[in-house]
This record gives sequence, C-alpha cells and structure tokens, in this order.
Amino acid sequence: MIVLCLCQEDNHLKILPAYAQALRKRGVQVLCVDRALRWDSSLEEVLEGCPQKPDYIFHFESDFPLLPDGLIHSKIPTVCFQVDTYAFTERRIRWSSLFDHVAVFHAGYETLFRNHGHPGAFLLPHAVHREFFEAQDLPREFEVGWVGQTDGALYRRRAEWIPKLASAFRMSDWKSRYSLQEVAEVYRRSRVVVNIGRDDFPQDANMRVFEVLASGALLVTSMPNELSNIGFEEGVHFVGYQNPSELIPVVQRFLRDEPTRASIAKAARAKVLQEHTYDRRAEQLIERLEAFGQKEFAPARRWPEPRMRLAYLDFFAGNGVLECAEAQFRRIAGRGIRETMEGAVLLGKAWLNQVRGVQPKRGVTCHSDVQS
Repeated sequence: MIVLCLCQEDNHLKILPAYAQALRKRGVQVLCVDRALRWDSSLEEVLEGCPQKPDYIFHFESDFPLLPDGLIHSKIPTVCFQVDTYAFTERRIRWSSLFDHVAVFHAGYETLFRNHGHPGAFLLPHAVHREFFEAQDLPREFEVGWVGQTDGALYRRRAEWIPKLASAFRMSDWKSRYSLQEVAEVYRRSRVVVNIGRDDFPQDANMRVFEVLASGALLVTSMPNELSNIGFEEGVHFVGYQNPSELIPVVQRFLRDEPTRASIAKAARAKVLQEHTYDRRAEQLIERLEAFGQKEFAPARRWPEPRMRLAYLDFFAGNGVLECAEAQFRRIAGRGIRETMEGAVLLGKAWLNQVRGVQPKRGVTCHSDVQS
C-alpha cells in the first residue's frame, strides 16, 4: 500500500509522524507532498510530483492547508483526519464532505457526521507511542503531574486550579513546555495526574489523557468523560470528579491509598498499551481501508459545483488563506444565490479576523514543544 499525505510529516508533530512510523512498520509506503505546492493546486499537479501512484490520499489537519482542486473527481480514495472534532464541528463536516473517508478522534462524532450525510465517517481515537512507556519504571517523585497550557479564554478553570494543586502537592513544573517524549517522562515520574479539559469541552479524552493512562500514573479527570464511551471504566481505569473543588480531597485520598492507586493505574496502563497505541491504530486504519477503502463515500462527489466550491472557500477562509478563498468565491459568484451569499459572509468574516489579528479557526501545534 502506498499513501500520499497532503503535507509534510513536520507539519503536525503531535500525530502525523506517529502514524507514518506505525504504518511503515506494516509495510505501508508513506509519501509526502512537495512544500512548494500552492495550497489550491490541482490534484493533477499534486500527483505529478509523486514518485509513485498512491493507493490512498491522506489529509491531516496541519499548518500546511493544502486542499487540492479536483478531489471529488479523484479515482484514488481520499481520507481526512479530524482531530479536534468538537471544535467548529459544522465546518469540519462540510470540509470532510470532500473526502471519501473521515477519521474522527472523539467518540460519538462518527455518528454525528453520518447523520449529516457522510457515510464514510469512523472513529479513530487518540493513541500513544508505545516505546515512550515501556522503559524501566522511574521513581515517582511528583505527587501530582501536569502538562498543558493554562493561558487563554478556553482554560480559565485550569488557570484557577493548577496553582492551587501546585500549592497543595509536590508537583511537576507546570509552567514548562515539553516535547512528546518529555511529557511521557513527567507522567512516568508522577503518582497522580489531574486532567482539566477545555472549558468548552471538559469531557475531552485528548492525547494527554491516553498518555497518562499509559504511564502508570493514576488519572483523575472530570466526569462525564469520553473515556466511558470507548471501554474505560471509572474506578477501574481512572478516577472521576464532578467539580474541581473535589480535586484536592480526591488526590489526597489516593496518595494515602497507594495499593488502590497502583491497582487502577496498572489496569489502565495494560489496557492502553494493548488497545490504544499508534501500532494498533495503524492496524485499525488498514483494516478499515481494506474493507471500505474503494467506496466513493464523499458526499461532495454528488453536489452541484457551487456547493462544492463553498466547501473549499470555507476551508481556506477558516485557515486564513484569503487569496485561495477569494479565488473560490470568484468561481461561485452568480452561480448559486445561497452559495454566493454564504461565501460572501465567510469571506467577510475571514477578512475581519485577519484585520483583528485573530488566529485561523484550525490551528495546530507543529513544534517540538507540545502542550494541550
């Protein structure tokens, strides 16, 4: 199998290199596009630069917003990966309509995408690098571990409670930034790790959550939580809390009860390393493509051109690529009343955001120091 990724591996250091490595272990050849491509290059131009004809085209959300023109006519099946599925969900559903298959990283959204007309949506949750968590055990010097950002409007609950936890317990350096491997080491040196999700999506089973579960630290996270929808049980694999005011008493309880802390953490670690590694995700992805890969599921394959062009315009506007969004608008204007009006609104909002200095809708962390 040959896969062409519509970005470079370093355009998303959190996830893409891990998938590429796991797929290559299974004999999949992973190729990447040329950085010199225009973001609205035609699919023909993209494929001309590929040394071999790929069996699949992968689109990861990244800081390289390439969306080739002509995807809906592709004879090669296309797959997009929607990581932060809960953010700007309606826009993601529209963008994903250009692709035959959609991997969503949060449980329940595969059903939502299908209910909105995309039969190719499937669940592919976050995962961990097995090799980061199989090394010899480290001394658990931190009573509480924490890695993650605390600045910004989405993290006010974190900003309030992380300093309180740091005052109450011997804690890792919560203000530092860490590489992915350093994150694993912090967790492997911690007895308990607290998860406080985004204020707008506190149930998030994000990458950090899986890394904690793999590390042998006890995860304490808010309830309800997405983990319950993918086979994890509260009290068996993690400990839940309803209100942040419960955090300090809950942590104190399990620091005093080392056998119970260790038992829950051990069960979680075993489950993650068996079911939720990138190696397992690569196997699941290959199995999915072998079963359904040749299906032309992309809804936009059957859309009128103005509606399809609006999906492109929305993508480029959401990513702050105004010249490409404007080019799409010129191909829509006058060809569909609704699409022309909606396209004008999207373009106007994108222009206004650029003037105000607002970041594009779909930014990702693409550097070696990773927080979430």
